[in-house]
Amino acid sequence: MVFDSIAEPGHEQISYFSDPETGLTAIVAIHDTSLGPSLGGTRIRDYESEEAALTDVLRLSEAMTYKAAATDLPLGGGKAVIIGDPEEVKTEDALEAYGRAVDCLAGRYITSVDINSGAEEMDIVARETDHVVGGTDGLGNPSEVTAHGVFSGIRACAEHTYGTDTVSDLDVVVQGLGKVGRLLAEELLEHGASVTISDVNQEAVDEFSAAHDVDVVAPDAVYEEPCDVFAPCAIGGVVNDETIDQLQCDIVAGSANNVLKERRHADALAERDILYAPDYVINAGGLVTVGKEYFGGTYEEAYEESEKIGDRLTEMIERAEANDSTVVDAAEAYAQERIDESDTVTPALPSN
Repeated sequence: MVFDSIAEPGHEQISYFSDPETGLTAIVAIHDTSLGPSLGGTRIRDYESEEAALTDVLRLSEAMTYKAAATDLPLGGGKAVIIGDPEEVKTEDALEAYGRAVDCLAGRYITSVDINSGAEEMDIVARETDHVVGGTDGLGNPSEVTAHGVFSGIRACAEHTYGTDTVSDLDVVVQGLGKVGRLLAEELLEHGASVTISDVNQEAVDEFSAAHDVDVVAPDAVYEEPCDVFAPCAIGGVVNDETIDQLQCDIVAGSANNVLKERRHADALAERDILYAPDYVINAGGLVTVGKEYFGGTYEEAYEESEKIGDRLTEMIERAEANDSTVVDAAEAYAQERIDESDTVTPALPSN
């Protein structure tokens, strides 16, 4: 099963790590290092099976390859999962063992934060390896950069769809008030957009609506809420066979990963004349931030670079129109071109 899994999406390496003494069970997937060392976060999750963990890490690492390439970064795609209940497996001993596992990959994989792993966990991993970013001594939480990149992408979509380079006349539904969704909603409001919020966490909704002039829609009604832009900023797979026909928007653009349940749903959106901003293009601000940390740079520089996400997305939209394809097709072609050209390019080395 493992070798078949490697072959189909073209992974370079899959490494299994087990340390019975500390309880560590982890998988590191390196998809492609054509442009540089692979970089991707470490997800800690109690998967229902080893097969489910493998499927997740393969899918995520491949997405990181395209995210880095589509963002013009000299990085490849990788990802890691630590299997188990986070409350039980996030011990210092296990995280140190994981750091040794990362270190034995000799820089081919650089790890960072992800679901259930934050700066504090990366500090522990860093005791055993230098191949880690996102710790407390790094550039800090990338959420603001990510949100600003999504904002820039929404503005690019609006310019293409409505011929305006501002968001002041837009009605935007923000699904999910996590770190990025909340910041995105605030930036949209600051620039004059009308914002409707939705979240399964009623406390988060009440807190945000008490502080800002927004409308609220229930989670089970969010897809059929009329708007210009639907911005999914929570879980993935929200654009699917059930929800596509409910959507009453012109644009889908948000920070969530894997917004499309399946690849074919990009075509289904296009058939309805709904412009979709590929998630790995528009939400790349986090990767821009840790890339700056790895190669040497500042948080301010990362924030400024996130502005380019809108320009890059515009180019992909124009390519899609010229080729009568979806923007997902254009984004994949853009990324693949960079990967194919990498044979003539020497990947950059970190300055630190």
